[in-house]
Amino acid sequence: MRKLSLALVVLAGLVHAQTWQPLTNQPTFYASTALLLTDGTVMVQALVSGTGSGIWWRLTPDSSGSYLTGTWSQLASMPSGYGPLYYASAVLPNGQVVVNGGEYNLGNTQVETNLGAIYNPVTNTWRSLAAPTGWTAIGDAPSVVLSNGQYMLGNCCYDTQALLNPTTLKWTITGAGKADSNSEEGWTLLPEATVLTVDVDDAPNTELYNPTTGTWSSAGKTPMDLAEYTEMGPAVLRPTGTVFATGASGDTAIYTPAAGGPGSWTAGPAFPVVGGKQLDIADGPAALLPNGDVLCAASPGAYETPLYFYVYNGTTLTAAPRTPNAPQDSSYYGRMVILPTGQVFFTDGSKDIELYTASGAPNPAWAPVISSAPASVTPGDTYEISGVLFNGMSQGSAYGDDAQSATNYPLVRITMTATGHVFYCRTAGHSSMAVASPATVSTHFEVPSTIETGTGDLVVVANGIASAPVAVTVN
Repeated sequence: MRKLSLALVVLAGLVHAQTWQPLTNQPTFYASTALLLTDGTVMVQALVSGTGSGIWWRLTPDSSGSYLTGTWSQLASMPSGYGPLYYASAVLPNGQVVVNGGEYNLGNTQVETNLGAIYNPVTNTWRSLAAPTGWTAIGDAPSVVLSNGQYMLGNCCYDTQALLNPTTLKWTITGAGKADSNSEEGWTLLPEATVLTVDVDDAPNTELYNPTTGTWSSAGKTPMDLAEYTEMGPAVLRPTGTVFATGASGDTAIYTPAAGGPGSWTAGPAFPVVGGKQLDIADGPAALLPNGDVLCAASPGAYETPLYFYVYNGTTLTAAPRTPNAPQDSSYYGRMVILPTGQVFFTDGSKDIELYTASGAPNPAWAPVISSAPASVTPGDTYEISGVLFNGMSQGSAYGDDAQSATNYPLVRITMTATGHVFYCRTAGHSSMAVASPATVSTHFEVPSTIETGTGDLVVVANGIASAPVAVTVN
């Protein structure tokens, strides 16, 4: 039973000093799913006639590192015949972007396509990616990049998963013991390298995937059903180690992992009833803010309007400011990406992109720590850098089966002393994708040929949280 607790849901007032700002240079296209590339730019899919297309654009921050006043350029289009809507996506450890499936394709009626493609940002080219052997459908699939760097993909309609080796692009079937199909589920990477999912077809059951054994096992039951309308909301790992899981029922639940086995579930705060209607997240975005809170978008019923934003601080849900399009939006319109500035990049299928800036500062213990970095670099050359927490404390953002935009990978940013100009160095070859890990991680970064010479400060950024700077000289 849904019961509204005023002790858990704060209706009065907005989160202090948290604001939305529209991009100064708004897109000329209708903006949908967005992903943060490892060179600090954002690639965004364009909708055409309200549905998916193969058209993508790139937002590049300005010389001071601001995305608010960034500029747009069009990227190469996807392979002919492929333009998905509601699909799996991820940035791989090599910096390339993988896209699989699509509930719809190029405006066609529901097709659950098994098409896929890989984007190489260095060459600005796409190439087709064949589906796992025997898979006739992928559709609106869940996906996750595992701690070991392999990409795990589900299909919309069955209980099997497949692992993609990002180097060979070969698939291996995995996932024995899954209790139900992957339909409408989202996957959350945990600090112990396992993957948590809240079942939709087998609610209130939850499951853990063990990458060592390639099998699923029960993670217990949520205190109440989170699934409704055969939909589910996002689930976000917080720096505390707990997972905040939202539901299409309007309820939420908190998962506390346990070493070596299933953890425990407790009830979280319910979303409020507004205008006589229960708010919920029947598909919709959420993002981990640098201060450790979770920003999420909720709307009434299944696919209804209007849209409301809330911030979960570990105890309560507090109303946050709304975007200009909120009165006409439903939760499933939204997509969120954590920028290197710590802001949330929000799209809703319109030509209005908004940036959310949170109050408060991150705990210094959550920041990446550089242990080894070059003291001098040369434009165009590639270097190795290493340290801890290079993948952050979480995947950063979540949606579920329709869109994934995790940012648990290191970015390298150099700010020049003389001019204050900001340059991102493309990273690739991350040794691990494990979140909240004490282990040392290394990656490689390429110094852009356009960088200025002189002294500067170099930082590693993960999920919008920057390390302490180290001095660097650009020769």
